Amino acid sequence: MQTVTLGKTGITVSKNGFGALPIQRISLDEAVRLVRKAYDAGVTFFDTARMYTDSEIKLGHALHDIRDNVFIATKTGALTADEFWKDLETSLANLQTDHVDIYQFHNPPFCPKPGDGSGLYEAILEAKAQGKVRHIGITNHRLAVAKEAISSGLYETLQFPFNYLATDKDLEIAQLCREAGMGFIAMKGMSGGLINNSSAAYAWLAQYDHVLPIWGVQRESELDEFLSYINDPPVLNDELQAVIDHDRKELQGEFCRGCGYCMPCPAGIEINNCARMSLMIRRAPSDAQLTFEMQSKMKKIEECLHCGLCKSKCPYGLDTPALLQKNLEDYKEILAGRRKVQ
Repeated sequence: MQTVTLGKTGITVSKNGFGALPIQRISLDEAVRLVRKAYDAGVTFFDTARMYTDSEIKLGHALHDIRDNVFIATKTGALTADEFWKDLETSLANLQTDHVDIYQFHNPPFCPKPGDGSGLYEAILEAKAQGKVRHIGITNHRLAVAKEAISSGLYETLQFPFNYLATDKDLEIAQLCREAGMGFIAMKGMSGGLINNSSAAYAWLAQYDHVLPIWGVQRESELDEFLSYINDPPVLNDELQAVIDHDRKELQGEFCRGCGYCMPCPAGIEINNCARMSLMIRRAPSDAQLTFEMQSKMKKIEECLHCGLCKSKCPYGLDTPALLQKNLEDYKEILAGRRKVQ
């Protein structure tokens, strides 16, 4: 079993983390079953967030009786000290534990530091002193904030999008973490569903021995794929490299990663899905994207207020309104073509 150590934290786990965002969408019993199946197969790192509705509660039910055998990371989106303490106490109660192994600031628009006026870093230091937090981490989608967190020396882990669509700037972030002795947790290993070959995704990430991928799991079939790689890891051969080269050519550039930080939309547009519909409809079974429900969601784009909020909040600097319009036009063409065939 390949393992990875998260920088100076000393946390060493299987190179397969369990991303618990998707278990929001399944029942408590099914979530508990999947989490325990992962644990029984050797997965000991579980990542969730206060923002993920009932994900923490489900992890708490699944892991409370084996708490000492696993590592739990969760996140707070707090921007004030009062919000921080409220989030931390809620997370501890939900997770049925007295401590969090890694407590992370969840994609903050700035890098919390002592004396910055927010009180956030002072609060997390106090939580660590109380034993409620073992290690201090940060997650981000913004290159500038990620770099600042690394250079600050204040954080033990960084969680950052990392997969085979990575740019040179993303690769630099991973290398900077290695040089700083900072744990690197890779989110979006499947690029939010745009990557559809888990073998290629796994093999590419396996090249980075200091990186811990967390795989978002909702279905047992997805879990089984990643568990099968623990003892029989895919090798980055010519066949898988060809898949990666094809996807990089098709997907790199101005596309929506589906992170959702542009949400909510004042006009009710489901931006994080609608802004990448052109890619999703070509890379997944199209029937799922052509339902009446999805047609209604795409039609909402016509009600865009052009207020600029989504564009201002996009961590990748995308022109989101223009991207939405482009996807709507493409969607209409595909839909019209499907109707002609029928």
